[in-house]
Formats: sequence, C-alpha cells, structure tokens
Amino acid sequence: MNKDIIFGMPSLIEFKSLEENIGLCNKLGLKFIELNMNLPQFQVPHMLRKEFRNSVKNSDLFFTLHLQEEINIADFNEKIKEAYVETVCDAIEVAKECEMPILNMHMNSGIYFTLPNKKEYLFEQYSQSYMDNIKKFAEIISKKLKGAPIKICIENTGNYDKLFITNAVSELLRYDCFRLTWDIGHDHSSGNKDAPFILKNIKYLQHMHIHDAIKKENHLPAFTGEIDMKSKLEIAKKYNCRCVLETKTVYGLEKSVKALKKINLL
Repeated sequence: MNKDIIFGMPSLIEFKSLEENIGLCNKLGLKFIELNMNLPQFQVPHMLRKEFRNSVKNSDLFFTLHLQEEINIADFNEKIKEAYVETVCDAIEVAKECEMPILNMHMNSGIYFTLPNKKEYLFEQYSQSYMDNIKKFAEIISKKLKGAPIKICIENTGNYDKLFITNAVSELLRYDCFRLTWDIGHDHSSGNKDAPFILKNIKYLQHMHIHDAIKKENHLPAFTGEIDMKSKLEIAKKYNCRCVLETKTVYGLEKSVKALKKINLL
C-alpha cells in the first residue's frame, strides 16, 4: 500500500485544550484532528471565538467535527427536534469559518418500548412521521451547505440492521451534501450488522474511524484485535477516505501509529 491515506486523531478526554491535542497530533505525524462536540471546550460559541479560529488557522493541521452523539434530527417533540437541527446548522457555521471538510454524525435509533418478547422502536412504529422529519432535515442542510466544500458523513453505530435507519440514511444520501463514515470497530462489535449496507453504498464512503476490536470491546489500537485491518485500509485507500485513528488515549494512538509505520503507511 502506498502512503496516500490521510490519518488523523480524535480529540482526547485526557486533554483539556485544543493546543494539547495539536501538540500530540504534530508529534505523531498525523494530519488532522476530529473535534468532539460532546466536550465542553468544543461547543459552538467557543469555537467561533477569534482565539479558537486563529489557533485552527495557524496550525499546519486541518480539522473535522464530530457532532454530539445524542443528536436526534427526527425527535417527535418539535422544540427538541428544532434545537438539534439548529445545533447542526450552528456546527456548519463553525465548519465554514474553520475550513473543516467533514462533520461526522450518528443516526439516533430513538426511544423504544420494551414488550415481553421484543423492543418496539417508535421510529419504526411511526415510520411516516420519522421519514417526514428526515426529509425536512435533508432539505434544510442541503440548502445550508449549497456551494460549500463540506460533507456530513453519517457514521454507523451497529444499528444498520434496523430498516427504518437504513431507509433514513438512504434518503439522506440522495442529497449531495451527505456521505458515509465507516466505523470498523462499531461494525465488528455489532456482529458486522453495518457492513452489508455500507458495502452496498460504498460509492458514498468518504470517512473512516479506524480502531480494532475483540468481540464487544472496541477502540483498541490498530492491529491488536480481531479486525482484518489491512483489508479495511485498502478500502480507505481505494475510496480516498480520511481516517481517524479512533483510539481514545495517548497510549492507544501511539501504539496505532507505531503499527502503521511498520507497514509503511505513516
């Protein structure tokens, strides 16, 4: 494999500042940082401050943005849904200001009722209302991103065995501003529930989260678990994906980088 995969790192809970993350990223020879909006230091008002934007622009790195994991763009409560959609729109403004090419987003499976013999998902039971909300979101975001070099990449979280989720993602992919993230660790730990849908829609793949896994345990350093890492990296190369080494610690990142250097990818 040639050295043409662009590798980055996630923002770490071990660090409290952007500068600490930048320091480690440079030390490891990585190219970008995926900032996690669940962290208080990466909330929209802070990221729109001049000091933050200057730190980003003066860095040799580029940045991507991981939207809050709990975002629910189809909540049946109109006010709650509007707040989530507004949050995504605000994040797009950050991405434009800081020249971030990717916003990474989870698909929320929503609330379910636990019955004696199964879980009944409300988004499945009320599928028309759910899909109406998905379509409204797609139209809002498509207008917001018109002409911008930014994609929202939808990340699998082990829920692509749910038809209402794959129907929603398929609807979003009809719009040019949406693409796919393949989190290979989530996929493995779910029993590869996500891979069939992703492979069927592989032309939309633009971003990957690279971490190893052993059964349900994931976010392990690359080449320390059960995943066929080389085949996944071949896919990343083929589809020109940016790859986040999504181990959650300094130690895990250092170990992943060392393993990639051994096979001449870094």
